[in-house]
Order: sequence, then structure tokens, then C-alpha cells
Amino acid sequence: MTTAPSAQRTVLKGFPAAHPRGSWPADEYAADQRAQGRPARVVMNRDTDEFLVIADNPAPH
Repeated sequence: MTTAPSAQRTVLKGFPAAHPRGSWPADEYAADQRAQGRPARVVMNRDTDEFLVIADNPAPH
């Protein structure tokens, strides 16, 4: 049995979780990136206490 290679992720930008507006700045940045055609989304990195905007890169064939 073979498995497909997993997609790589690129961190586009990090935002501190302690920001007064919470994840809003990260959400807004991700929306701007998506408007430019980059498939960006927000995830939480609990180890660094940051909201990260990431883009999934397609897995190599």
C-alpha cells in the first residue's frame, strides 16, 4: 500500500494571540491573501501562542 505525499505548508505571517482584537488581524490578512489567489487560512500555534496564516502548497507528484 502506498500513500500520497502530504502537502507542505508555508507560514505567511504570525500574529500574537494576545492582540486586543484576537484573531481578527490574522483573519483579515488571510482574506487579503485569498483575494490575491493564495489559499491562505488561519491556524493557532499553541506552543508559540500565535495565530499563523498559512498556505498549503500542493504535494509534489
